[in-house]
Amino acid sequence: MNAKNTNNPAALIPRPASVLDKVEPGAKRVLALMVSETLAIAQKHLTPVTATQTKGEVESWYLQGRAYYLGKGVSRDHQEAVRWFRRAAEHDHAAAQNNLGVCYQCGEGVPQDYSEAVKWYRKAAEKGDTDGQTNLGACYGSGKGVPKYPTEAVRWYRMAAEQGNAAAQYNLGLYYDNGRGVQQDYTEAAKWYRKAAEQGIAEAQGNLGVCYRNGRGVPQDYAEAVKWYRKAAEQGNVPAQSNLGGCYLSGHGVSQDYTEAAKWCRKAAEQGHAVAQNNLGVCYRHGQGVSQDYAEAVMWFSMAVDQGYSLAQYNLGLHYEYGQGVAVDRIEAYKWFRLADAQGYKEAAEQVVSVGALLSSQEFKEAERRFNEFKANHKQT
Repeated sequence: MNAKNTNNPAALIPRPASVLDKVEPGAKRVLALMVSETLAIAQKHLTPVTATQTKGEVESWYLQGRAYYLGKGVSRDHQEAVRWFRRAAEHDHAAAQNNLGVCYQCGEGVPQDYSEAVKWYRKAAEKGDTDGQTNLGACYGSGKGVPKYPTEAVRWYRMAAEQGNAAAQYNLGLYYDNGRGVQQDYTEAAKWYRKAAEQGIAEAQGNLGVCYRNGRGVPQDYAEAVKWYRKAAEQGNVPAQSNLGGCYLSGHGVSQDYTEAAKWCRKAAEQGHAVAQNNLGVCYRHGQGVSQDYAEAVMWFSMAVDQGYSLAQYNLGLHYEYGQGVAVDRIEAYKWFRLADAQGYKEAAEQVVSVGALLSSQEFKEAERRFNEFKANHKQT
């Protein structure tokens, strides 16, 4: 699934992002926005903290904190938000404890302090707050504020996931998918992805599509893959946009449609997705869904090779070999074929031999120098 770690909290005050151990921006759980009446409610209870505060008063402090955090009915002020969250948190308000943890994790209104974030997440989590449980799981997964401990991450994710927390369900699926902190189990991965996907989590929708495409944990079904890719792609999920474009390009699970292929590949390519950049280059090379334009193809292949994508390296080598969109340059062609071959792209091996045979000894040394220089300075995929 090409999962990548991020450190964004799972349940920010307005829940704008989820802490997901993955590439892409986390899933969003949007709460009802604060209304101006919140301030009026809270202002009635601006009395000193005592041990006998009512639940209503503590709730009003929490709401006041959210108002300041969101800037609803008052100027946005994270320091004031922290003050009110802390007041409620110290009176055992679980959501306030979680949100105070978020502020510490993000360094909003207080100096960034992962250990302090974990302290407040744990308080919320132990009260059964699913966002606190999810955030605490993410801390154990990333090693922020606590030692990295995937098994403990799974334990907290599971607690939240079983209570219906979508971000936790997605993360639990990801851990099963990668065999991290738990025995790898594609069926379990697909199960948890589906639960999160049905709650609208774009990353889970995209990953469930991959499960259907590859027949991992579910029967292979390209049409079902396309369905889930589309749901995620329409929410702006970049890998899903690339995958959907690829399906239109190949005709897997949907009628082949080069115009749609180019459209979805472009959306992902413009956001830096290497596979989509390569596929858009292919569209321009062959005039599929766009007007044929070798120079444009070279531009997109070049963007992808900067990320070390082997297929794009091979494709760019072909353009230098045959002078399509660039001047013929066998040294450059050899370099790109050599890079693709070094990553195991089988078709490149023959080109390395055939193009290499045309180079003089001096040209060959220069081609090898360029190959080594690029390899040393770029991550290969």
